[in-house]
Amino acid sequence: MNVIVSNRNAMKFSNLDVDVIKSISGEFTVGEIVQSFSNFFFNRMFLDITAIENYQDINTLKALSVGLDVSKIILLLSDDMVVNSNSYISNLISMGFYNFARNEDEMMYLYNNPNTYKDVAHLQNINTIDTTTFQEKSSNGSRVIGIKNFTSHAGATSLIYMLKKILSKNYYTVCIEVNKKDFMFYQDEDMVSCTALDLSQCINHYSDANVILVDLNNLDTSVVNSVCNDTIYLMESSTLMINKAVMLDSKCFEKLEDKKVVLNRSLLNNSDVRTLQEEAGIKFFYVLPPLNDREDNDKVFYPFLEKLELYKRV
Repeated sequence: MNVIVSNRNAMKFSNLDVDVIKSISGEFTVGEIVQSFSNFFFNRMFLDITAIENYQDINTLKALSVGLDVSKIILLLSDDMVVNSNSYISNLISMGFYNFARNEDEMMYLYNNPNTYKDVAHLQNINTIDTTTFQEKSSNGSRVIGIKNFTSHAGATSLIYMLKKILSKNYYTVCIEVNKKDFMFYQDEDMVSCTALDLSQCINHYSDANVILVDLNNLDTSVVNSVCNDTIYLMESSTLMINKAVMLDSKCFEKLEDKKVVLNRSLLNNSDVRTLQEEAGIKFFYVLPPLNDREDNDKVFYPFLEKLELYKRV
């Protein structure tokens, strides 16, 4: 079932061919809208932008994006010059508002065929965004980031999946795994597999992507350096996995000097992390806790992405 929040454009909602469980009309603060619908189950919300008090201030929409799941909102824009400006539209997209319309037909189309970021990416001008957002891809094309398990089963595949979920809210993100087929279980067309020999060609195929995350698996280091702008080495904190890595290569930690080493799925406290760094002779680029890939982990990842220069606060 669906809900309608209307105001000056109420007539444009009258003939929508959808089931409506709740409809309100008038001008409301963001807080009032969030309070009314944050715990109310609905399929889609048809929202007249003029029903939002102070809607011309883009920060008002930012507050709404924090309080409600914007992927469920079909936003009916007004004919206001501010609302239709490139800057306003760019900021809407940066907040995850991909479904915005100007008439009844467009609303019905989006109801049946909701947009993803790729559908509206051409409308986004990064230079106009004045809210918290992700950084633009490099001038050389896609930002290619390799992720490699330093200790066995350190969680590269799951981490890439979670990173893709958050990055895809703002940018076209593709994931490539090398010499494995694990990505097929995520059933995502932008998560693909290839052989080491085909990696460069595969990256070139997705040259329109803003970010490409590569699950490097056992790829040779020389190849990694030639295709990735940056590489993250994942390490698990368990004694078993660390000792196993050292037994296989007594100089393994020396090879991580000046590398971005991330302690993943860590339950260690700050004191234990410092001790581990001293024992290994390395400094961790970041420490990530165990995460549930079914949940929204955005707030956990924001500082990590900021360090990777994939995210900025302005």
